Amino acid sequence: MKRKIIGMILAAALTVSLAACGGPDSGNSGGAGTSAGTESSSAGTAQSADNDSAASADTGESKGGDVVISVMASQDWIQDAEMELAEKFTEETGIKVDYQIVPADQYTNLLTTKLNTGECTDIFAGQSGRFDIQTQFNVEKNALDLSGESWAGNVDRLAAEELMVNGKLYGQPIQDVSAVWAVAYNKKIFDDLGLQVPVDFESFDNVCRAIQASGITPVYESVSDGWHHTLWFPESCVAVEAQKPGTADKLNNNEETFADNEIMITILEQMQYMIEQGYWGENYMSNEYANAAKNIASGEYAMTIANQGFGDEVEAIGGDVKRDDIGYFVMPLADNQTLNVNPAGPARFVYAGSEHTKEALQYLEYMASDESLTYLTENVSKFNKLPYSNAPTAYSGPVKEFYETYQDQATVYQTAVKYVNPQWTEIGASLSAMFVGEMTPAEVLTELDKVRAEQAKAASDAAWN
Repeated sequence: MKRKIIGMILAAALTVSLAACGGPDSGNSGGAGTSAGTESSSAGTAQSADNDSAASADTGESKGGDVVISVMASQDWIQDAEMELAEKFTEETGIKVDYQIVPADQYTNLLTTKLNTGECTDIFAGQSGRFDIQTQFNVEKNALDLSGESWAGNVDRLAAEELMVNGKLYGQPIQDVSAVWAVAYNKKIFDDLGLQVPVDFESFDNVCRAIQASGITPVYESVSDGWHHTLWFPESCVAVEAQKPGTADKLNNNEETFADNEIMITILEQMQYMIEQGYWGENYMSNEYANAAKNIASGEYAMTIANQGFGDEVEAIGGDVKRDDIGYFVMPLADNQTLNVNPAGPARFVYAGSEHTKEALQYLEYMASDESLTYLTENVSKFNKLPYSNAPTAYSGPVKEFYETYQDQATVYQTAVKYVNPQWTEIGASLSAMFVGEMTPAEVLTELDKVRAEQAKAASDAAWN
């Protein structure tokens, strides 16, 4: 099993030199480089998904030999535990796994290029979402139909729906989608300062002021990664759906725009307010999310946006802050008190043009086995409940309390609304420009609408014709 890291600076050379199926191509989070001894297969003509599905119906297991399957993914999508399982997979089957990890801010463009040019890895990772997998990945052409695989029926229904087109399942979930992005906070700091969990933006503002006055930076945020700070906006848009039900449907039907929505303006204005008040500290532009647990554990910061496995990550730092010292509450922008659920997440797809579909399908079967799902849950702190009926549950007390607190829930807008998630990086760039005064909240939303319209027209969306 090999892991490689690729940056966009290598993309042009890789596109020319690497083969569509299984070559030492670029990858996901972290990057990918060519490993010694790995053969690069020649680019072949991509078969249709239906033909490949028929070909993959042969259930005979390959014993690998010199076969190397390549897996391309974005940063932070492939955990160490998965690579450890891949080593066991190699021991049992003889099939080697070549992980190719690409920095998050470069991944979407690189993957799109490879799919459009017919040059892709045997397995490629992509964000699920019933709209996006059609318009962005064209899975009916570029990926195998996985509906008949032995593990397919175990996938959580809501998660499966975000990976289906015309009733066919095209992807396999990688991560826990039951966990939500929420404000993770140091309960010790809150207790020491006599603070309560905020229930609206005013009380959140008061909490931040009190924390700041104590000499602690209220929020750890990391703009440099290009994706994390964006979470505050589409995740908080569940407040829009709570206050104006049906807005997501109107956006999907091109009957409304983001720029005309006053609640969205409020969300962005409150994000800007946090910056102006210094609640994100002085280094929010250069901070990295990989250092979030360390900074919360240090006590220098009180809160960050994280999933519900964050307490385990903080405890793993080895300081005084333990797992149960981390609590959670929803982002209270625009007074939101609705749980922001997202049944979509990173998923594995088998490339339709791969020369190693049988081996790639074996890999997916291995990763969805009882043993592998248990291993991932036990060894990846942020995995509380992977979206499979045969996966164990590992919720801590604070996490159970968090889910019990918020009875109302809605799907986040990057999944509920078309043409939002594909421009995640662009939205992040607009928000960064807003933070430094180069764009207004209204201009951020106008740009979002503009790109949505462009993507809709490119997809021949009838609502935009």
